[in-house]
Amino acid sequence: MWRVQWWRDAVVYQVYVRSFADGDGDGVGDLEGIRARLGYLELLGVDALWLTPFYTSPMVDHGYDVADARDVDPVFGDLATFDRLVADAHEHGLRVTIDLVPNHTSSEHEWFRAALDSAPGSPERARYHFRPGTGTNGAAPPNNWQSVFGGPAWTRVQDPDGGAGEWYLHLFAAEQPDLNWTNPEVWADLEKTLRFWLDRGVDGFRIDVAHGMSKPPDLPDTRDPRGGARDDARWDGSGAEPDPRFDHDGVHDVHRMIRGVLDHYPGRLVVGEVWIGDDTRFSRYVRPDELHLGFDFRLVRAPFEADAVRAAIEHSLAAVAAVGAPPTWTLSNHDVSRPVTRYGGGATGLARARAMSLVELALPGVVYLYNGEELGLPDVDLPDEALQDPVWERSGRTRRGRDRCRVPMPWEGGGPSYGFTAGDPWLPMPPEFGELVVADQLEDTGSTLSLVRRAIELRKSHPGFQGGELEWFGAPEGCFAFRRAGTTLVCALNTSTEPVPLPPGEVLLASGPLEDGRLPPDTAAWLT
Repeated sequence: MWRVQWWRDAVVYQVYVRSFADGDGDGVGDLEGIRARLGYLELLGVDALWLTPFYTSPMVDHGYDVADARDVDPVFGDLATFDRLVADAHEHGLRVTIDLVPNHTSSEHEWFRAALDSAPGSPERARYHFRPGTGTNGAAPPNNWQSVFGGPAWTRVQDPDGGAGEWYLHLFAAEQPDLNWTNPEVWADLEKTLRFWLDRGVDGFRIDVAHGMSKPPDLPDTRDPRGGARDDARWDGSGAEPDPRFDHDGVHDVHRMIRGVLDHYPGRLVVGEVWIGDDTRFSRYVRPDELHLGFDFRLVRAPFEADAVRAAIEHSLAAVAAVGAPPTWTLSNHDVSRPVTRYGGGATGLARARAMSLVELALPGVVYLYNGEELGLPDVDLPDEALQDPVWERSGRTRRGRDRCRVPMPWEGGGPSYGFTAGDPWLPMPPEFGELVVADQLEDTGSTLSLVRRAIELRKSHPGFQGGELEWFGAPEGCFAFRRAGTTLVCALNTSTEPVPLPPGEVLLASGPLEDGRLPPDTAAWLT
């Protein structure tokens, strides 16, 4: 029988649905493709899946622009396929969590279409943030907020009579209008959506932009001259100028409502995407009556330097300790550069990514892996004509967006699709993926896939992976070593340029070859 709080030490695998496996040969990953690969995920040893949005959508932001949150887009399948996927996953011992996007809808949502057809001040417009403009004839936006994707966060609409009308708020693409969370209809609709999927057997939700939703009533100008059109726009660093677009206190009422619904469904999880750099403010999201877990992105942002990685770990542990929530670790997702590329690319980047995988999997709490991370996939340099992320166009083609880390999974065989699809993949797959396919890595005991499989197995079976506290040891410059408190398990990392002596103990696992009792650069090891 599954534990009620199964997530406290789980390994969760993020499936970017478009890029995992294609079941119908149209070049886009889908739910049937995921069903066909559940055996692989069971073999990998993960406990649960997180599926990115598969709902009805125009796909301007590849599903994060939701037109109907209680149905499946035909490109991904249908509700019957989803039900089969959940049932089959449970038979494989895998839980299924899904994305929710409560900050905004698609501009094709029936609510927004009704708002455009209605007059200013109407109940239809009250579900969103419509405001009159400023300046002469209201020709300027209501405030200076910028979209995370680039450009103003406001778009002006045409009134039903044909004249220039109000402006509506969209913190992301213009096709993603922000919902007004002071409107009770918005609350009721999300509760209906939560219950719809919970009743179909899902094991939980990941809340997109969980620090969004609530806005200050007066929508004040931001004093940050950078506005928000930058890659780290959703990161509010400690001591930085407050950003009125995010982390408004009212958002916690939304999370209490979500948690209140889930508390009627024992064993269900809610985890939030929380781009908050201040430990105290972050901790508020994972209080006992709010989210069970919150993504803390400090490890994602830390360079491959021992002191920086240690500081990220210590901050993440401190941010949840006071409220009793487990820490949540991740090195990558569908919005950020993959670790292999982020840590330097090539053989060096791969060695460092392997080392950081061992560091992450040695930590107490919950670990999220992004599909392809276990293969050591790098970012892909795509030609301009292949780019599909709305960031590319909204930034005036100055920011290439996130497509580079969303290229499909290579499963077997050769190009152009490496077993991902029978057709052409929705993003081109590079020749170097031929050296990283799942089938070959499963047969190679030295592969990154074999390393991650073994690490997950040890994490589940070895008695050293217990307890929620770390003890740090003295280590040479550019290195660190920690032990899970109350156990004999030690994790050591060398980010320096020279080999260093290993801590005492028997080596359980290493991310690369060791050198006569010494830990080489760009390498981590577990000892007991």
